[in-house]
Amino acid sequence: MANITAKDVAELRAKTGIGMMECKKALVEANGDAEEAIKILRKRGELKAEAKAATRIAADGIVDIMSENGVTAIVEVNSETDFVAKNASFQEFVKNILKTIIANKPANVDELLASNYVEGDVTVDAKLKEMIFVIGEKLSIRRFAIAEGITSTYIHGAGSIGVVVSFEADEAVAAKEEFAAFAKNIALQIGAFTTPYLDRDSVPASVLEDEKAIILAQMANDPKNAGKPANILEKMVIGKLGKFYENNCLLDMEYFKDDDVTVGKYVANTSKELGGDIKITGFFRFEKGEGIQKREENFAEEIAKLTNNQ
Repeated sequence: MANITAKDVAELRAKTGIGMMECKKALVEANGDAEEAIKILRKRGELKAEAKAATRIAADGIVDIMSENGVTAIVEVNSETDFVAKNASFQEFVKNILKTIIANKPANVDELLASNYVEGDVTVDAKLKEMIFVIGEKLSIRRFAIAEGITSTYIHGAGSIGVVVSFEADEAVAAKEEFAAFAKNIALQIGAFTTPYLDRDSVPASVLEDEKAIILAQMANDPKNAGKPANILEKMVIGKLGKFYENNCLLDMEYFKDDDVTVGKYVANTSKELGGDIKITGFFRFEKGEGIQKREENFAEEIAKLTNNQ
């Protein structure tokens, strides 16, 4: 039988957050093997821990990007708190998820979870559950995307926003330093502004119809438009849609370094300067926690609950 010391128990408790007695029992059962003890603790408490975590909201975390062998991957992995997002083991886990994505090129999150994790003989799903158990917070792999070929990337801050932009360009043009600077500027543009669509053709017909309906309703409520002929109103709608494109389509937006030109014009100017065709073919913009409703915590109420439970 292995000699289980107080230090062994304390180290296991630090890794798992489980009580001292449970950690000691697991170490005894595992004959002193800490990794095996973690597995034993997981088997005993994993389902309970996951059920508890499932009710919580993971709206923090990080967006990260990796490029290897002509493949670029972007992923958003969520945690409950910024504290965990800054944790080195969590960040290493995210890096390994990116490596797994590049190696396996899964079609969706479910396929990713079923893929073999790049380190160790486990699936991504099993590793995720292990991380939830060890860290003690709800974690989730929310989304990812893959781009191949010529790309430029940008990560804002500590992973609050990530951008991957794809380009088509002549090989000689793409090799120039000026192209790299141009491509980085495009990534910065997308990072700086919420950018739903690449160009006008990318806007779904349903979105345009909804926007037209809003514009028509606004015009109907304006007394100045009373009695105006239909053809005039139609021209006014087209003019107002132009503003919609300017605010929502990358190529129609003002270029952030020169508001006298649009991004589309900046692309055209750069193509001319570098002597070859350049085209933005698509982009991904992930903002951490985007669209996730964060739960508002009331510290006083939380203290009251704890006090009443004692």
